[in-house]
Amino acid sequence: MKRTSLVLAVILALAATAAGAAGSLAERINGIINNPSQKKVQFAVNIIKADTGQPVYSHDASKPMKPASNMKIITSSVATKRLGPDYEFKTEVGLIDNDLVIIGCGDPLLADKENDAKDGRQPGWLVETIVGKLKQMNIPSVDNIIVDTTVFDNQRVHPNWPPNDLNKWWACEICGLNFHDNSIEVIAANTGGKAVLNIEPKTAFVQITNEVQTISSGSGAIGAYRTQGSPNVLTIKGKCRNQEGPFEVAIEGPANFFVYVLSEKLLSAGITVKGQLIEKGVEINKNFKKVAEYKTPLTECLARCNKDSFGLVAESLLKTIASRSLGGKGGSWQVGQKVLSDYLASLGVNQSEFHIDDGSGLSRENRLSTNCLTAVLLDMYKSKDWPVYKDSLATAGTDGTIKKYFNEEPYKGRIFGKTGYISGVKSFSGICSTGRGDYIFSILTEGDSGQTRDAINDIVKALFE
Repeated sequence: MKRTSLVLAVILALAATAAGAAGSLAERINGIINNPSQKKVQFAVNIIKADTGQPVYSHDASKPMKPASNMKIITSSVATKRLGPDYEFKTEVGLIDNDLVIIGCGDPLLADKENDAKDGRQPGWLVETIVGKLKQMNIPSVDNIIVDTTVFDNQRVHPNWPPNDLNKWWACEICGLNFHDNSIEVIAANTGGKAVLNIEPKTAFVQITNEVQTISSGSGAIGAYRTQGSPNVLTIKGKCRNQEGPFEVAIEGPANFFVYVLSEKLLSAGITVKGQLIEKGVEINKNFKKVAEYKTPLTECLARCNKDSFGLVAESLLKTIASRSLGGKGGSWQVGQKVLSDYLASLGVNQSEFHIDDGSGLSRENRLSTNCLTAVLLDMYKSKDWPVYKDSLATAGTDGTIKKYFNEEPYKGRIFGKTGYISGVKSFSGICSTGRGDYIFSILTEGDSGQTRDAINDIVKALFE
């Protein structure tokens, strides 16, 4: 055989092998989504080669669907691009005359329990260090405590979030000064036949009505209920055998929450607060005497957003992006929606394929196509920020929301992605590193069958096989 004929034969054989593999993949995925167990489930799937963007498999890829927490992929990607991977949130504390001033920056992880534990900080460290700084400066009293939250607007609750979720940590308020995940932690213990409640941080800012009943057998469960028209008056109900919790309950008024806890700590340390607790804008000038500043790297926020699917982080990132576009003040959902929509349009995504409502995916008004999600992931993959962004995604069998999935070879440590869940909706988008190269995928579903998460995972596994 001549050399040219041999080369042609090899090329044709490789092409046939690739076509066969593609056909086999399509057959397997089609079998998964058409399985009788999924007959009431709508699937949208898109898979592309990461190095070329070449389509590999597509099913209803242009159909806009509810993304649930896959919305966080869009928000966190734009935050990485707009803010830069070296960005830090910086909360400043200082004195103007004899007023104690705290200037919020929208940091979503200020006194976040999980992040503090990772970085070796003890619970309560924030207020204790501020008090310690003032003691070192021999400050016996302050007049007013002023907190500036104007980096964000005053709309702390999104209008399309489910009302029944508003006392849950995943639907907590969003503020220019966030503190302790804008939630309290509640623990119920059966102590000598009496239900005893403890909260963290310990504060009179929240009033608790204890209606928990103790039981001697069976399983217990408790929940928190807001009192209509009475901010931060909570009723804890349920049954407790030994201990229930800890669990988080969202509070109202995060900035006032922080200032109240701080004032309690100041008073207990012998520093008198003579005036009022005030929330208003402050201009830093030559009269501002810095007491302390607290920084949180964007990379830590990205990890809590994507690995752990923490909604407070996503919404704070959205409003921070909006604030930056407005010159540093008044970041809002409306402006953030436009910034994200403009980004998607810049990637060539058809405007009929997306509708941005919030940053976290909690709103059921969000719509994204799988085309849209793979376009964003491809854009990140090609950017210099990809290593940082990839590290923020959950890793198969290792951490985040897919820690318990894909524990076996060849998947473990080779799938990086973001899951999503709201009632009736499940999603998963990310990247697979296979022996044949990297593949970007997005899978959105509506109409959960109870086995839909397994079906989604099986589609991802098919990329390896």
